[in-house]
Order: sequence, then structure tokens, then C-alpha cells
Amino acid sequence: MRIGMNLLLWTAFVTEEHLPLVSSLRELGFDGVELPLGGGDTAHYERLAPGLRATGAAVTTCLGLEPENDPASPDPAVRAAALERLRGAIDSTAALGGDVLCGPLHSAFKVFSGRGPTEDQFRWSAEVLHAAGEHAATQGVTLALEPLNRFECYLANTVAQGLRLVELADHPSVTLHYDTHHMHIEERCAADAIGRAATALGHVHISENDRGVPGRGQVAWGSTFEALRAADYDGWLTIEAFGTADPEFAAAIHIWRDFVDDPMTLAREGLGFIQGQWGQA
Repeated sequence: MRIGMNLLLWTAFVTEEHLPLVSSLRELGFDGVELPLGGGDTAHYERLAPGLRATGAAVTTCLGLEPENDPASPDPAVRAAALERLRGAIDSTAALGGDVLCGPLHSAFKVFSGRGPTEDQFRWSAEVLHAAGEHAATQGVTLALEPLNRFECYLANTVAQGLRLVELADHPSVTLHYDTHHMHIEERCAADAIGRAATALGHVHISENDRGVPGRGQVAWGSTFEALRAADYDGWLTIEAFGTADPEFAAAIHIWRDFVDDPMTLAREGLGFIQGQWGQA
């Protein structure tokens, strides 16, 4: 098991100026960091990679998709753009030395049809994801599909829907991403949900119900860690917490306040919380 810190708490676009932050997170005891890939191209991340390697931090990445590159779109041209976007993100992840690209890779963020998902949308998304999985396999990258709560997407809100997409994509490089924040909203029992996800589980986000400090809120942490242990999960446990440091990103995800005065306090407390919970589970 490795513990990571998502850098979205500080920025939606990681550059060389953030390398001292990565070094500080390593000094705290984090095994690695998770980089958002919303900005920059593969060439940018190739330039960033040597500095990241020098910190000793392992890397994962995350990505959200836009309406113009929605894998579940009825428009074949939009689905083709989605595959191109995923391939580029896979290449950027590989350039950074990363092994996991996670996030709601199945559909565009906050795009709604006014009704539930259709069979065609599951099929279209899965076809794009299978093709992306083919490319990911050549780069040594695992894709982890993240179900989001009902206020942020409609194609995959639950573990069951995420598993269906993994099964339809039918590729060993396509796995499931479990996020404790979203599943606190959508699942009735964390332990049961993780148990269902066990065979396909590729990535885990440790995220409190309010997106603040892990352990200070309402997520069923004891049963969550016990279920991950029972599932023999041995991947990343990555803290995903948000604040107002990047105003544009904060507005997009409806974060209107900071949960601590200093983000490093959140990282330090969150790291200790994970270590303690994992040791007790």
C-alpha cells in the first residue's frame, strides 16, 4: 500500500514552481503525489518529469473530461475526441513515470441529459475505454474509472455502475476507482460496496464528506479500511481534499471555503490518519 496526496488542494496545473511542495510532501512521509492533467500537453510533463524524479515521489495522475471529449456522447466525432484526449493523458502519465490515470474517465464532468443513462451510452463509453485501455497497456499505465455522485455525473454514480463499465470495456488495463466522498453519498454501506469492487479495484481516494481533513467528518472510516484490508487491496490510498487556492477549479466543484488555514496541516493530519486507520484495520 502506498499513500499519495492529490495536488488539487494547491493547483489544477502543476509546474516546476510546485516541485518544492512535492519535496515537502515527501518529507512528511507521502510515497507520492497525484497530478491533475487538466492543463498542459505531454511535452510539458516530459519537461516536468526530471524535477519530479529528483524529489523521489512516485506519481499518479487524474483527469476530468469536457463536453467536447465525452466518451458517452452520441456523436462519433466527440467520442473520437475523447479517445484522443485519453491517449494524450496516458502519454503524459507515462512521461511522468506514473502507473495510474484515475478519475471519471467514463463521461464528461457535469454534463446531464435530464434522464438516466441509456444502454447506448454505456456501450459507447465502454468502446472508448477499451481502446484507451489498449493504449494504456503499451505505456504501463492502469486506467481507474471513478463513479461520481449524482450531482456531478449520471453515467456512473455507484460501484455497480462503475463495475458494469469495467466489464463492458473488457480490458485488463481498465479498473475501478473508489472515492470515499462520492460513495459516502451514493452507497448505503461502504464495506459492501468495497467488497463488490474488490476484484476490479485499481485506485482509492481518501476524501472526507466535506472535502476537508480525512477523519474529521462523517465517512464510515473504520468499515472502509477494514473492507479494503479484507479485499487485500495493495494499491494507492490518495488523499483528495480541496480548498480555494485555485479559484477557477474551486468554483467548478463548488468549494467556497477553506477547511484549514494551512494545506500542509491537512496533508500532515490526513497522512497520520491513514497510517493509523490502516494499522488498526
